[in-house]
Amino acid sequence: MKAVLCKAFGPAESLVLEEVASPAPKKNEILLEVHAAGVNFPDTLIIEGKYQFKPPFPFSPGGEAAGVVREVGEKVSHLKVGDRVMALTGWGSFAEQVAVPGYNVLPIPPSMDFRTAAAFSMTYGTSMHALTQRGNLQPGETLLVLGASGGVGLAAVEIGKALGARVIAAASSAEKLAVAKAAGADELINYSETSLKDEIKRLTDGQGADVIYDPVGGDLFDQAIRAIAWNGRLLVVGFASGRIPELPVNLALLKGAAVLGVFWGSFAQRQPQDNAANFQRLFGWFAEGKLKPLVSQAYPLSEAAQAINDLGQRKAVGKVVVQVR
Repeated sequence: MKAVLCKAFGPAESLVLEEVASPAPKKNEILLEVHAAGVNFPDTLIIEGKYQFKPPFPFSPGGEAAGVVREVGEKVSHLKVGDRVMALTGWGSFAEQVAVPGYNVLPIPPSMDFRTAAAFSMTYGTSMHALTQRGNLQPGETLLVLGASGGVGLAAVEIGKALGARVIAAASSAEKLAVAKAAGADELINYSETSLKDEIKRLTDGQGADVIYDPVGGDLFDQAIRAIAWNGRLLVVGFASGRIPELPVNLALLKGAAVLGVFWGSFAQRQPQDNAANFQRLFGWFAEGKLKPLVSQAYPLSEAAQAINDLGQRKAVGKVVVQVR
């Protein structure tokens, strides 16, 4: 089979496409024939040795995939050969086949194509876990989404609306904000042209945002925490800006606020029943047309490095995928 390989930590340009042996699934795994694979921010980190997981060389990046089950380990009971599924792989998805633990694999709805499914699990799984289990977002509350035109950001906008919140989308350009508006955002903030903190306060009559969804970090975190509501919750999702911010904890004290970490991958493994329940709600909203995943571009397997680069340079709107078949 063909696979994109990382043989030493380095930039995306150092990845190579080679023929390798197909993986043999273990007793608790399935063998997935990959049709499409999602590209996510961790892919930009894992190939440079900057992610919390460092697979042994050589490895293929790609943390999520969609395709067809080709083999089933004897300890996997909820899947069968031929099932159309999405899978959380951690790495390995930029290949024609990947072995995946059965507990990380879910059947996909009949109306969902592979490209959409490959763009769904990590972004919507992360945002659903963040806004429900971590943020406890309630109908009528105000949700601020930073980086609102990216994959997880757009998912958070849609899920926030489905949960009944008023959603303020924040992004760095008018074009990106137009995408967030189309996804259902009620208010928009262009933080390249105005003060994020001042705009949050203006749009909330000085009260601040009840829940802040932050996949960006850096300076935006510094401003957002200063415009959080009493009893507000700031969700730490990631650091796409490149800088991990430090928190003056007196800011949390003064607002009775909570700063909550969001690690969906670990949640999915530790609380699989809760994760499955989240996806049943997500699939229901998808069927109702409330969730419309935006896949802005699909790259062939031979151009996976370009896909990672474009995402790392924040050129992507919504999700990009690698089309394997």
